[in-house]
Amino acid sequence: MRRHRLGRTAVEVTELGFGAAPIANLYSAVDPETAERAVRAAAEAGIGYFDTAPHYGLGLSERRLGAVLSTLPRDSFVISTKVGRLLVPNPERTGSDLESGGFDLPDDLTRVRDYSRDGVRRSLEASLERLGLDRVDIVYVHDPEDSMDQAVGEAVPALAELRDQGVIGAIGAGMNYVEPLTRIVAETDVDVIMVAGRWTLLDRSAESLVDRCAERGVSVVSAAPFNSGMLARTEVADDATFDYSRAAPELIGRARRLAALCREHGAELPQAALQAPLRHPAVAAVVAGLGNADEVAAAVERIERPVPDALWPLLDQVVAPA
Repeated sequence: MRRHRLGRTAVEVTELGFGAAPIANLYSAVDPETAERAVRAAAEAGIGYFDTAPHYGLGLSERRLGAVLSTLPRDSFVISTKVGRLLVPNPERTGSDLESGGFDLPDDLTRVRDYSRDGVRRSLEASLERLGLDRVDIVYVHDPEDSMDQAVGEAVPALAELRDQGVIGAIGAGMNYVEPLTRIVAETDVDVIMVAGRWTLLDRSAESLVDRCAERGVSVVSAAPFNSGMLARTEVADDATFDYSRAAPELIGRARRLAALCREHGAELPQAALQAPLRHPAVAAVVAGLGNADEVAAAVERIERPVPDALWPLLDQVVAPA
Protein backbone atom coordinates (compact mmCIF):
# COMPACT_ATOMS: atom_id res chain seq x y z
CA MET A 1 0.00 0.00 0.00
CA ARG A 2 1.29 3.44 -0.90
CA ARG A 3 2.65 5.71 1.82
CA HIS A 4 2.87 9.49 2.13
CA ARG A 5 5.00 11.66 4.39
CA LEU A 6 3.29 14.08 6.75
CA GLY A 7 4.36 17.65 6.14
CA ARG A 8 8.08 18.09 6.65
CA THR A 9 8.35 15.29 9.20
CA ALA A 10 9.80 11.82 8.84
CA VAL A 11 6.43 10.20 9.65
CA GLU A 12 4.90 8.24 6.78
CA VAL A 13 1.35 6.89 6.74
CA THR A 14 -0.36 4.37 4.49
CA GLU A 15 -3.10 5.77 2.26
CA LEU A 16 -5.70 3.81 4.20
CA GLY A 17 -5.77 4.26 7.94
CA PHE A 18 -7.59 2.09 10.47
CA GLY A 19 -10.06 4.16 12.47
CA ALA A 20 -10.36 2.47 15.85
CA ALA A 21 -13.61 3.95 17.16
CA PRO A 22 -15.80 0.99 16.01
CA ILE A 23 -13.76 -1.59 17.93
CA ALA A 24 -14.52 0.41 21.10
CA ASN A 25 -18.25 -0.40 21.02
CA LEU A 26 -19.32 2.57 18.89
CA TYR A 27 -23.16 2.37 18.93
CA SER A 28 -23.08 -1.37 19.69
CA ALA A 29 -20.86 -3.81 21.54
CA VAL A 30 -17.95 -5.53 19.78
CA ASP A 31 -16.46 -8.55 21.51
CA PRO A 32 -12.71 -8.51 22.25
CA GLU A 33 -11.95 -11.33 19.81
CA THR A 34 -13.63 -9.52 16.91
CA ALA A 35 -11.73 -6.35 17.76
CA GLU A 36 -8.42 -8.19 17.91
CA ARG A 37 -9.04 -9.95 14.60
CA ALA A 38 -9.86 -6.62 12.96
CA VAL A 39 -6.60 -5.01 14.05
CA ARG A 40 -4.52 -8.04 13.09
CA ALA A 41 -6.27 -8.30 9.72
CA ALA A 42 -5.46 -4.65 9.05
CA ALA A 43 -1.78 -5.09 9.87
CA GLU A 44 -1.55 -8.25 7.77
CA ALA A 45 -3.28 -6.54 4.83
CA GLY A 46 -0.72 -3.76 4.72
CA ILE A 47 -2.48 -1.03 6.67
CA GLY A 48 0.28 0.69 8.57
CA TYR A 49 -1.58 3.63 10.12
CA PHE A 50 -3.90 3.28 13.12
CA ASP A 51 -5.89 6.14 14.66
CA THR A 52 -7.44 6.22 18.12
CA ALA A 53 -8.42 8.64 20.90
CA PRO A 54 -9.27 8.61 24.62
CA HIS A 55 -12.80 9.66 23.65
CA TYR A 56 -13.41 6.40 21.79
CA GLY A 57 -15.01 4.03 24.26
CA LEU A 58 -13.63 5.92 27.27
CA GLY A 59 -10.17 4.53 26.57
CA LEU A 60 -11.32 1.11 25.33
CA SER A 61 -10.15 1.86 21.79
CA GLU A 62 -6.63 2.61 22.99
CA ARG A 63 -6.53 -0.49 25.17
CA ARG A 64 -7.78 -2.83 22.46
CA LEU A 65 -5.58 -1.31 19.77
CA GLY A 66 -2.50 -1.33 21.98
CA ALA A 67 -3.04 -4.94 23.01
CA VAL A 68 -2.40 -5.98 19.41
CA LEU A 69 0.05 -3.34 18.22
CA SER A 70 2.31 -3.86 21.22
CA THR A 71 2.98 -7.39 19.93
CA LEU A 72 4.14 -6.14 16.51
CA PRO A 73 7.52 -4.69 15.53
CA ARG A 74 7.40 -1.00 16.49
CA ASP A 75 8.63 0.13 13.09
CA SER A 76 5.82 -1.74 11.31
CA PHE A 77 3.07 0.75 12.16
CA VAL A 78 2.29 4.41 12.78
CA ILE A 79 -0.22 5.30 15.47
CA SER A 80 -2.02 8.54 16.25
CA THR A 81 -4.01 9.47 19.31
CA LYS A 82 -5.56 12.69 20.51
CA VAL A 83 -5.53 15.14 23.41
CA GLY A 84 -8.17 17.47 24.79
CA ARG A 85 -10.38 15.07 26.72
CA LEU A 86 -9.19 13.73 30.07
CA LEU A 87 -10.88 10.61 31.43
CA VAL A 88 -11.85 10.90 35.09
CA PRO A 89 -14.17 8.95 37.44
CA ASN A 90 -17.80 9.73 36.67
CA PRO A 91 -19.72 11.05 39.69
CA GLU A 92 -23.04 10.89 37.81
CA ARG A 93 -23.08 7.37 36.39
CA THR A 94 -26.19 6.27 34.51
CA GLY A 95 -24.95 2.78 33.65
CA SER A 96 -24.18 3.40 29.98
CA ASP A 97 -22.17 5.83 27.86
CA LEU A 98 -24.39 5.19 24.84
CA GLU A 99 -26.64 8.23 25.13
CA SER A 100 -24.03 10.80 26.17
CA GLY A 101 -20.97 9.49 24.32
CA GLY A 102 -22.21 7.07 21.68
CA PHE A 103 -20.36 4.02 22.99
CA ASP A 104 -22.09 0.91 24.32
CA LEU A 105 -20.25 0.40 27.60
CA PRO A 106 -20.54 1.40 31.28
CA ASP A 107 -19.98 5.08 31.99
CA ASP A 108 -17.68 4.57 34.97
CA LEU A 109 -15.52 7.33 33.51
CA THR A 110 -16.43 10.67 32.02
CA ARG A 111 -14.70 13.07 29.64
CA VAL A 112 -13.42 16.45 30.84
CA ARG A 113 -12.26 18.94 28.23
CA ASP A 114 -8.77 20.27 28.90
CA TYR A 115 -6.63 21.99 26.28
CA SER A 116 -4.06 23.37 28.71
CA ARG A 117 -0.36 22.51 28.55
CA ASP A 118 -0.69 20.37 31.65
CA GLY A 119 -3.82 18.71 30.30
CA VAL A 120 -2.07 17.82 27.06
CA ARG A 121 0.80 16.14 28.87
CA ARG A 122 -1.48 14.30 31.29
CA SER A 123 -3.66 13.09 28.43
CA LEU A 124 -0.71 11.79 26.44
CA GLU A 125 0.77 10.02 29.47
CA ALA A 126 -2.55 8.29 30.14
CA SER A 127 -2.87 7.29 26.49
CA LEU A 128 0.59 5.72 26.47
CA GLU A 129 -0.33 3.72 29.56
CA ARG A 130 -3.56 2.46 28.00
CA LEU A 131 -1.81 1.64 24.72
CA GLY A 132 1.08 -0.12 26.40
CA LEU A 133 3.50 1.71 24.11
CA ASP A 134 6.48 3.91 24.87
CA ARG A 135 5.64 6.45 22.18
CA VAL A 136 3.05 7.49 19.61
CA ASP A 137 3.87 8.93 16.21
CA ILE A 138 1.14 11.55 15.75
CA VAL A 139 -0.92 13.50 18.28
CA TYR A 140 -3.95 15.58 17.31
CA VAL A 141 -5.71 18.22 19.40
CA HIS A 142 -9.22 16.76 19.41
CA ASP A 143 -12.35 18.85 18.74
CA PRO A 144 -11.18 22.17 20.24
CA GLU A 145 -13.77 24.26 18.37
CA ASP A 146 -15.17 25.69 21.62
CA SER A 147 -11.73 26.35 23.14
CA MET A 148 -9.79 27.74 20.23
CA ASP A 149 -7.77 30.37 22.06
CA GLN A 150 -6.47 27.78 24.50
CA ALA A 151 -5.90 25.24 21.72
CA VAL A 152 -3.84 27.73 19.71
CA GLY A 153 -2.10 29.27 22.72
CA GLU A 154 -1.41 26.19 24.85
CA ALA A 155 -2.32 22.79 23.37
CA VAL A 156 -0.56 23.05 20.02
CA PRO A 157 2.56 24.72 21.49
CA ALA A 158 2.74 21.97 24.12
CA LEU A 159 2.65 19.35 21.37
CA ALA A 160 5.25 21.30 19.39
CA GLU A 161 7.60 21.15 22.37
CA LEU A 162 7.14 17.38 22.59
CA ARG A 163 7.76 17.08 18.87
CA ASP A 164 10.92 19.18 19.10
CA GLN A 165 12.10 16.95 21.95
CA GLY A 166 11.57 13.87 19.78
CA VAL A 167 8.80 12.50 22.00
CA ILE A 168 6.30 12.49 19.12
CA GLY A 169 6.88 12.63 15.39
CA ALA A 170 4.09 14.87 14.08
CA ILE A 171 1.40 17.12 15.54
CA GLY A 172 -1.93 18.38 14.35
CA ALA A 173 -5.59 18.97 15.10
CA GLY A 174 -8.67 16.98 14.24
CA MET A 175 -12.33 17.96 14.04
CA ASN A 176 -15.24 18.26 11.63
CA TYR A 177 -15.35 22.06 11.48
CA VAL A 178 -13.52 23.88 8.71
CA GLU A 179 -13.17 27.35 10.21
CA PRO A 180 -11.31 26.35 13.40
CA LEU A 181 -8.98 24.09 11.42
CA THR A 182 -8.27 26.97 9.05
CA ARG A 183 -7.26 29.11 12.03
CA ILE A 184 -4.99 26.40 13.39
CA VAL A 185 -3.24 26.03 10.03
CA ALA A 186 -2.79 29.80 9.80
CA GLU A 187 -1.62 30.46 13.36
CA THR A 188 0.31 27.37 14.46
CA ASP A 189 3.08 25.07 13.34
CA VAL A 190 1.10 21.87 12.78
CA ASP A 191 2.28 19.14 10.44
CA VAL A 192 -1.10 17.63 9.68
CA ILE A 193 -4.81 18.16 10.17
CA MET A 194 -7.52 15.53 10.37
CA VAL A 195 -10.74 16.81 8.83
CA ALA A 196 -13.74 14.59 9.48
CA GLY A 197 -16.55 14.42 6.95
CA ARG A 198 -15.73 17.70 5.21
CA TRP A 199 -13.43 16.48 2.45
CA THR A 200 -15.30 13.52 1.02
CA LEU A 201 -16.86 12.39 -2.22
CA LEU A 202 -20.14 14.02 -1.15
CA ASP A 203 -19.02 16.96 1.01
CA ARG A 204 -16.32 19.26 -0.39
CA SER A 205 -16.82 22.09 2.09
CA ALA A 206 -13.17 21.89 3.22
CA GLU A 207 -11.82 22.61 -0.26
CA SER A 208 -10.36 26.02 0.62
CA LEU A 209 -8.80 24.56 3.77
CA VAL A 210 -7.22 21.65 1.90
CA ASP A 211 -5.86 24.06 -0.72
CA ARG A 212 -4.41 26.22 2.05
CA CYS A 213 -2.75 23.17 3.58
CA ALA A 214 -1.11 22.39 0.25
CA GLU A 215 0.26 25.94 0.10
CA ARG A 216 1.71 25.72 3.61
CA GLY A 217 3.09 22.20 3.38
CA VAL A 218 0.60 20.83 5.91
CA SER A 219 -0.71 17.33 5.22
CA VAL A 220 -4.37 16.38 5.42
CA VAL A 221 -5.91 13.18 6.74
CA SER A 222 -9.51 12.75 5.62
CA ALA A 223 -11.59 10.95 8.26
CA ALA A 224 -15.20 9.78 8.06
CA PRO A 225 -15.02 9.29 4.26
CA PHE A 226 -18.43 7.61 4.27
CA ASN A 227 -20.11 10.60 5.97
CA SER A 228 -21.29 8.41 8.87
CA GLY A 229 -22.81 5.75 6.62
CA MET A 230 -24.28 7.55 3.62
CA LEU A 231 -21.54 6.32 1.27
CA ALA A 232 -20.65 3.05 3.01
CA ARG A 233 -22.78 0.75 0.86
CA THR A 234 -23.22 0.19 -2.85
CA GLU A 235 -26.92 1.10 -2.53
CA VAL A 236 -28.08 4.15 -0.58
CA ALA A 237 -30.83 3.24 1.87
CA ASP A 238 -33.98 5.27 2.46
CA ASP A 239 -32.93 5.74 6.09
CA ALA A 240 -29.29 6.59 5.32
CA THR A 241 -27.49 8.80 7.82
CA PHE A 242 -25.35 11.86 7.16
CA ASP A 243 -23.30 13.40 9.96
CA TYR A 244 -24.87 10.94 12.42
CA SER A 245 -28.43 12.07 11.68
CA ARG A 246 -31.15 11.02 9.27
CA ALA A 247 -30.13 12.33 5.85
CA ALA A 248 -32.26 14.87 4.01
CA PRO A 249 -34.04 13.60 0.87
CA GLU A 250 -31.93 15.90 -1.32
CA LEU A 251 -28.73 14.37 0.02
CA ILE A 252 -30.05 10.85 -0.44
CA GLY A 253 -30.92 11.68 -4.03
CA ARG A 254 -27.46 13.07 -4.68
CA ALA A 255 -25.78 10.04 -3.15
CA ARG A 256 -27.94 7.76 -5.28
CA ARG A 257 -26.84 9.60 -8.41
CA LEU A 258 -23.25 9.02 -7.35
CA ALA A 259 -23.96 5.33 -6.78
CA ALA A 260 -25.63 4.98 -10.18
CA LEU A 261 -22.68 6.59 -11.96
CA CYS A 262 -20.31 4.25 -10.16
CA ARG A 263 -22.31 1.20 -11.26
CA GLU A 264 -22.40 2.43 -14.86
CA HIS A 265 -18.59 2.56 -14.86
CA GLY A 266 -17.97 -0.76 -13.13
CA ALA A 267 -17.14 0.84 -9.79
CA GLU A 268 -18.77 0.96 -6.35
CA LEU A 269 -19.86 3.91 -4.26
CA PRO A 270 -17.73 2.96 -1.20
CA GLN A 271 -14.73 2.45 -3.50
CA ALA A 272 -15.07 5.96 -4.91
CA ALA A 273 -15.71 7.34 -1.41
CA LEU A 274 -12.44 5.93 -0.09
CA GLN A 275 -10.38 7.14 -3.03
CA ALA A 276 -11.93 10.57 -3.69
CA PRO A 277 -10.16 12.49 -0.89
CA LEU A 278 -6.77 11.21 -2.06
CA ARG A 279 -7.09 12.98 -5.40
CA HIS A 280 -5.88 16.21 -3.75
CA PRO A 281 -2.08 16.34 -3.40
CA ALA A 282 -2.29 17.57 0.20
CA VAL A 283 -4.15 14.46 1.36
CA ALA A 284 -1.85 11.81 2.81
CA ALA A 285 -4.41 9.29 4.04
CA VAL A 286 -8.05 8.39 4.44
CA VAL A 287 -9.05 7.02 7.85
CA ALA A 288 -12.12 4.78 7.85
CA GLY A 289 -13.72 3.28 10.92
CA LEU A 290 -13.36 -0.50 10.66
CA GLY A 291 -15.05 -2.81 13.13
CA ASN A 292 -14.23 -6.33 11.97
CA ALA A 293 -11.95 -8.29 9.67
CA ASP A 294 -14.51 -8.39 6.84
CA GLU A 295 -14.75 -4.59 6.82
CA VAL A 296 -10.97 -4.41 6.74
CA ALA A 297 -10.76 -6.74 3.74
CA ALA A 298 -13.44 -4.80 1.87
CA ALA A 299 -11.78 -1.44 2.54
CA VAL A 300 -8.34 -2.65 1.43
CA GLU A 301 -9.76 -4.09 -1.79
CA ARG A 302 -11.72 -0.94 -2.53
CA ILE A 303 -8.87 1.48 -1.98
CA GLU A 304 -6.49 -0.56 -4.13
CA ARG A 305 -8.87 -1.21 -7.05
CA PRO A 306 -8.58 1.77 -9.44
CA VAL A 307 -11.60 3.93 -10.17
CA PRO A 308 -11.90 4.63 -13.93
CA ASP A 309 -10.47 8.05 -14.76
CA ALA A 310 -13.54 8.91 -16.82
CA LEU A 311 -15.78 8.54 -13.76
CA TRP A 312 -14.26 11.27 -11.61
CA PRO A 313 -15.43 14.32 -13.61
CA LEU A 314 -18.96 12.89 -13.71
CA LEU A 315 -18.97 12.44 -9.94
CA ASP A 316 -17.60 15.95 -9.51
CA GLN A 317 -20.52 17.36 -11.51
CA VAL A 318 -23.01 15.79 -9.09
CA VAL A 319 -21.50 17.46 -6.03
CA ALA A 320 -20.38 20.74 -7.63
CA PRO A 321 -21.92 23.85 -6.03
CA ALA A 322 -24.91 25.24 -7.88
